[in-house]
Amino acid sequence: MNDVKSLSHSKWRCKYHIVFAPKYRRQAIYRQLKQDVGKILRDLCERKKVKIIEAEC
Repeated sequence: MNDVKSLSHSKWRCKYHIVFAPKYRRQAIYRQLKQDVGKILRDLCERKKVKIIEAEC
Protein backbone atom coordinates (compact mmCIF):
# COMPACT_ATOMS: atom_id res chain seq x y z
CA MET A 1 0.00 0.00 0.00
CA ASN A 2 1.72 3.15 -1.22
CA ASP A 3 -0.13 6.04 0.42
CA VAL A 4 2.72 8.55 0.22
CA LYS A 5 1.72 11.74 -1.61
CA SER A 6 4.30 14.05 -3.12
CA LEU A 7 4.96 17.36 -4.79
CA SER A 8 8.15 18.53 -6.40
CA HIS A 9 9.57 19.67 -3.05
CA SER A 10 7.94 17.44 -0.42
CA LYS A 11 6.49 14.03 0.42
CA TRP A 12 3.91 13.19 3.09
CA ARG A 13 1.67 10.48 4.47
CA CYS A 14 -1.52 11.86 5.97
CA LYS A 15 -2.91 9.97 8.97
CA TYR A 16 -5.25 11.21 11.69
CA HIS A 17 -6.21 9.99 15.13
CA ILE A 18 -9.64 11.32 16.11
CA VAL A 19 -10.89 11.17 19.69
CA PHE A 20 -14.47 12.12 20.55
CA ALA A 21 -14.80 12.48 24.33
CA PRO A 22 -17.43 14.88 25.68
CA LYS A 23 -16.43 16.40 29.01
CA TYR A 24 -19.72 15.97 30.87
CA ARG A 25 -22.06 12.96 31.09
CA ARG A 26 -19.76 10.87 28.93
CA GLN A 27 -21.30 7.49 29.75
CA ALA A 28 -24.87 8.73 29.37
CA ILE A 29 -24.09 10.26 25.99
CA TYR A 30 -22.23 7.19 24.76
CA ARG A 31 -25.05 4.83 25.70
CA GLN A 32 -27.59 6.89 23.76
CA LEU A 33 -25.57 8.05 20.76
CA LYS A 34 -22.85 5.43 20.25
CA GLN A 35 -24.37 3.89 17.14
CA ASP A 36 -25.42 7.23 15.66
CA VAL A 37 -21.95 8.76 16.07
CA GLY A 38 -20.36 5.69 14.47
CA LYS A 39 -22.76 5.82 11.51
CA ILE A 40 -22.17 9.54 10.97
CA LEU A 41 -18.39 9.12 11.06
CA ARG A 42 -18.51 6.18 8.64
CA ASP A 43 -20.73 8.17 6.25
CA LEU A 44 -18.40 11.18 6.36
CA CYS A 45 -15.35 9.02 5.74
CA GLU A 46 -17.08 7.30 2.85
CA ARG A 47 -17.96 10.66 1.24
CA LYS A 48 -14.38 11.89 1.54
CA LYS A 49 -12.97 8.50 0.44
CA VAL A 50 -11.09 8.10 3.72
CA LYS A 51 -10.15 4.61 4.86
CA ILE A 52 -10.91 3.76 8.51
CA ILE A 53 -8.10 1.53 9.73
CA GLU A 54 -9.45 0.92 13.22
CA ALA A 55 -12.45 2.12 15.23
CA GLU A 56 -13.42 1.62 18.86
CA CYS A 57 -16.21 2.95 21.06
